[in-house]
Amino acid sequence: MSDEHQINEREMAVTEHIGELRKRLIWTVFFFVVFFILGFVYVEEIYHFFTSDLQFELVALGPGEIFWIYIMIASVIAITGTIPIFCLQAWGFVRPGLTPRERKVTLAYIPALFLLFILGLLFGYYIVNEFILSFLLNLSEGMLVNMFSADKYFRFLLSFTLPFAFFFEVPLIAMFLTSLGIITPTRLKKIRKYAYLVLVILGTMLSPPDFLLQLFVIVPLIVLYEIGIITSGIAYRKREDTQENLPVE
Repeated sequence: MSDEHQINEREMAVTEHIGELRKRLIWTVFFFVVFFILGFVYVEEIYHFFTSDLQFELVALGPGEIFWIYIMIASVIAITGTIPIFCLQAWGFVRPGLTPRERKVTLAYIPALFLLFILGLLFGYYIVNEFILSFLLNLSEGMLVNMFSADKYFRFLLSFTLPFAFFFEVPLIAMFLTSLGIITPTRLKKIRKYAYLVLVILGTMLSPPDFLLQLFVIVPLIVLYEIGIITSGIAYRKREDTQENLPVE
């Protein structure tokens, strides 16, 4: 086989991969738009769900702010709904290069990632409403009338809930990357002190300047990292056992 023929075959393979990737990205964008439209249609119901128990009044400071509320809520619904679709398309793209066992194992990560994302949103929402927001409202008690802009409130809410939603994926991502041989639990332990430093910085950025409230944010992040080390260790042992049981050629 000539060098020119081999080059042509490689170029065709790259072109096919790019075409496959483009198709899967288009499907992902399509579902994002569908979920965005659904979120936009049901914004009023979602809005009332998140504001029904508030102890203060939300106001709109201009027509543009009303539209921005629609965009924010619809975007969160679209991101949440598209996560399993994106993961499924990514799995389908790498599927030909996986063994039957790897296909089965990696496919199981998709619903788990979605559930962890939802749990992270709920956890972040609970932390904001029960601790951080209550603390801030208590500061103004007897001094100010609590009446906030809807835009500011939802931006504040999302600044906590979305980061927690993504941080909740850490244990499963650590397990997945370990199963592929990219990271090991030993490596995660070696960088633990640097990871803690980053998490402390993130926690202080996400929470008000109060030590107790910062603990409510930082501690869960550190716990998630430690759980990531544990799940990485589980995946590492399974990978070692699999390699030991492989037949020797």
